[in-house]
Amino acid sequence: MERNGGQLLVECLLALGATKSFGVPGESYLAVLDALHDTPGRLDFVLCRNEGGAAFMAAAYGKLTGKPGICFVTRGPGATNASIGVHTAMQDSVPMILFVGQVATDMKGREAFQELDYKAVFGTMAKWAVEIDQVERIPETLSRAWTMAVSGRPGPVVVALPEDMLTSLTTAPVLSGSIDLAEPAPAASTMKQVREILVSAKRPVILYGGCNWKDGSMATVQRFAEASDIPVVSVFRYQDQYDNASPTFCGEAGVGMVASIKELLKTADVILAINNRFGENSTEGYTLFEVPQPQQKIIHVHGSDLEIGKIYRPALGIHSGPNAFAEALGVLEPIKGGWAEWRARARAAYEKGFELPDLPSPVDMGKVTAFLNDVLPDDVILTNGAGNFTVWPNKFFKFGPRARLLAPQSGAMGYGVPAAVAAKVTYPDRTVVCFAGDGDFQMNCQELATALQHGAQPIILLLNNGIYGTIRAHQERTYPARVSGTTMINPDFVALAKSYGFHAERVESTANFAAAFARACASKTGALLDLDISPEALTPRQTLSQMRNAALSAKETA
Repeated sequence: MERNGGQLLVECLLALGATKSFGVPGESYLAVLDALHDTPGRLDFVLCRNEGGAAFMAAAYGKLTGKPGICFVTRGPGATNASIGVHTAMQDSVPMILFVGQVATDMKGREAFQELDYKAVFGTMAKWAVEIDQVERIPETLSRAWTMAVSGRPGPVVVALPEDMLTSLTTAPVLSGSIDLAEPAPAASTMKQVREILVSAKRPVILYGGCNWKDGSMATVQRFAEASDIPVVSVFRYQDQYDNASPTFCGEAGVGMVASIKELLKTADVILAINNRFGENSTEGYTLFEVPQPQQKIIHVHGSDLEIGKIYRPALGIHSGPNAFAEALGVLEPIKGGWAEWRARARAAYEKGFELPDLPSPVDMGKVTAFLNDVLPDDVILTNGAGNFTVWPNKFFKFGPRARLLAPQSGAMGYGVPAAVAAKVTYPDRTVVCFAGDGDFQMNCQELATALQHGAQPIILLLNNGIYGTIRAHQERTYPARVSGTTMINPDFVALAKSYGFHAERVESTANFAAAFARACASKTGALLDLDISPEALTPRQTLSQMRNAALSAKETA
């Protein structure tokens, strides 16, 4: 049957298994919008308010579900706004497909209105950037884009759609169905080598990452770790993938890495690294292991051969997906070694890290997070953007096997609110709590309108201290007592949230938080709690004044 390119593209997405899409409309892809008119309930279009928010939602959807997050934006400014989500998806290793409108093919190369060369713009930011110039090649290109987004190291793909291509008519057949990709798996001889290396170890550690774990796979890794008494560490912002209640879980290797994790990884002699890329944040700026030849024996397991040996030379590199490797690990006989006390010390240090002094703030986030640990359901989804406030969901919340964390490895401010909306769109019956700083919140607070329109309102905890906290901390350490560009005048957040249909209230003391949170949970239209946080309580264990005074003393003695 003859139809235009926009219709064919939507039919192909349906065949591949897409059910949700996020975007901001543009005249450059009207044919796609017209086709989406006929797909509510099968392929929904979540209308967003800014392309950056839409791209964050698609990236968060990909992280949460393991399926490509689909995003539609218009050409030029729409694409550049959306680029933050593409960068975030790449650093998070999550599947995403960004469709971008493009000028007509007969105008290309003339710097036409809003024209960009998308292969050049996104070439180093995405796994693949492509432009479809012939309507007949839509099925081929979409099949490849979907496959590339989910395979190997998952990541974002950018597909440019010239306007005249989308309106061209074709009888090209739609894709016949979804793609079933078998992961690369380790050979039996390879698993024998894994066992030999672990048997020879005195202080082994399992270091894991990634979002493309299937149900049951991490539980298999956990059973092996517990049977072998091997400590387990998450890379930056993936601690939700492993049951934090396990006696083998010892913490997260990420920004603000605690001393016990640094010591654990530095003194380990064997590291079984599963599904993680060795990023800057998880290696303490590439200082925990020597580049390129670490003293530790590293067994690096990854679905992409491009990650193995990229930074560190492994003692054994294994090209395998995480789920296939977990299955092979599940039949490996547990390792019995003399490291039980070493593992127990690491776990004890992790547990001790939850002990906090009273914080000098009207609302004490240490006590608030401890309360949330007790009352939130076991399948809660937490989200956050970037800032010092993220220490609370990232370092002081214990994730069970069903809880999830959506947080950007890229350190992108503004991610938390769109991610929370995407989570509620995907799982409307689950509790979704977004942690947001006042600066972070204002990066994408307009997406509260998206939440209102689509009935996807989360609970937002807005930590309001009137400063860009992370930058102020660096400022006080480097240029103490010379505050510049880090103090904010904020709007009335309660009134703002209410204008978007949310329940909202100001919380001015720790004692008032529990009742306010109960009201937030009871609200059918989401909630925002504006928490009164003192700038002094910038970190859990050091005040802003202590940072400043320490830096001033250091300058005086230098």
